[in-house]
Amino acid sequence: MSKPMEEDTTQGKTEEEEFNTGPLSVLMMSVKNNTQVLINCRNNRKLLGRVRAFDRHCNMVLENVREMWTEVPKTGKGKKKALPVNRDRFISKMFLRGDSVIIVLRNPK
Repeated sequence: MSKPMEEDTTQGKTEEEEFNTGPLSVLMMSVKNNTQVLINCRNNRKLLGRVRAFDRHCNMVLENVREMWTEVPKTGKGKKKALPVNRDRFISKMFLRGDSVIIVLRNPK
């Protein structure tokens, strides 16, 4: 009966070590220091915000998020091709599923 308990504690320590030293350390430092991260998403959008919580799947709870993307306006027949327009919006709190995350960057400037 004690073996499964031992396995749980060793896995818990391993996961904690991974959060502190592995790729997820960027998210861990953001949570601890309340710093912003820049997240590139699958839908060609970028999120700049503060991470409140995350898990090993990169699911995240974010606050004070600025979502940024580029749109190309539609034009009528025979008109010149329109120039791309940069768009953004503010989201105070959001949940981001990890499967839409491509990369997380620390200290965006």
